[in-house]
Amino acid sequence: MKPDLFQAPDYYNIDDLLTEEHLMVRNAARDWVKKEVSPIIEEAAQKAEFPKSIISGLAEIGAFGPYIPAEYGGAGLDQISYGLIMQEIERGDSGVRSTASVQSSLVMYPIWKYGNEEQRKKYLPKLATGEFMGSFGLTEPDHGSNPGGMTTNFKDKGDHYLLNGAKMWISNSPFCDIAVVWAKNEEGRIHGLIVERGMEGFSTPETHNKWSLRASATGELIFQDVKVPKENLLPNKSGLGAPLGCLDSARYGIAWGAIGAAMDCYDTALRYSKERIQFGQPIAGFQLQQKKLAEMITEITKAQLLAFRLGQLKNEGKATSAQISMAKRNNVDMAITIAREARQMLGGMGISGEYSIMRHMMNLESVITYEGTHDIHLLITGLDVTGISAFK
Repeated sequence: MKPDLFQAPDYYNIDDLLTEEHLMVRNAARDWVKKEVSPIIEEAAQKAEFPKSIISGLAEIGAFGPYIPAEYGGAGLDQISYGLIMQEIERGDSGVRSTASVQSSLVMYPIWKYGNEEQRKKYLPKLATGEFMGSFGLTEPDHGSNPGGMTTNFKDKGDHYLLNGAKMWISNSPFCDIAVVWAKNEEGRIHGLIVERGMEGFSTPETHNKWSLRASATGELIFQDVKVPKENLLPNKSGLGAPLGCLDSARYGIAWGAIGAAMDCYDTALRYSKERIQFGQPIAGFQLQQKKLAEMITEITKAQLLAFRLGQLKNEGKATSAQISMAKRNNVDMAITIAREARQMLGGMGISGEYSIMRHMMNLESVITYEGTHDIHLLITGLDVTGISAFK
């Protein structure tokens, strides 16, 4: 195993904008990734296995619900701290960041925001420590970019709800202890339900043969006449805006996370270009290679500033869904472009598991699609600036 020599680029001295707490949180996550993720991630990706051994470490660095109040087991950190943690984890691997994002923004967030006090106390502390792992059920086989068309439904049976339907492309589903599931009631209104492993009729088959996010566990959520206790319905918000609010939080985390993947690809390419000798000199001395590196660091710097400002807006409660969409789309597109350019700079070695670039590149093919596709986010921005919807 090659040592992790990663050095984070900070071309505009953005660290100067961070508080001591931000730096402490970021550095703790960075050190943990170097020690616990880097040595095992290539083998995990090659074997298409999620390394469950890292769950406790993710909890220890505050990756599960970092902004959840301490009274519910969270770290009580601000949104910039959350972003920095996601950046460092995705520097290690997008699939590992997906596990943390789902747990934080798609499971803990809706229970905290939309649940009642009993639900918060029952689930959040165990989710924060990783004792419970969660998944989020929104996407269906026939409804991805149009979640409002979902067919998963539940019926009131007096002392319980009867849930039927299926969700797919669900991170963490194969090993989740609970799932926050979005389904329509008999009036067609969307609600969130907490479904627990062990409920009769609830199954979570794993999705195999992925070329992307191979170190992340992906699967389905299947509901066949599942009896869900009425106290498991999230009472404080319903309608499509409820799951979309969760997606805002997750998309924000992705906007930061993608920067980490881009940083790792850039740092790898920069170091390789100084060591690789061709035509009697390091390839870093050739104009085309310098062009690639200069463009990479420029785009990373722009993405850092975009994410930081968005974090400030999130802290102030002013960030809009459209602003979050812009950052998610831009930063993931930036990262995948850098991964492809970095892969070319390494030539044949770029496809080797000896380096992280090809793994990042494959992972980002999923990141650019999930939590809203690249094109859908463009249309969200288009709607915001024109006032005219292109969705219908």
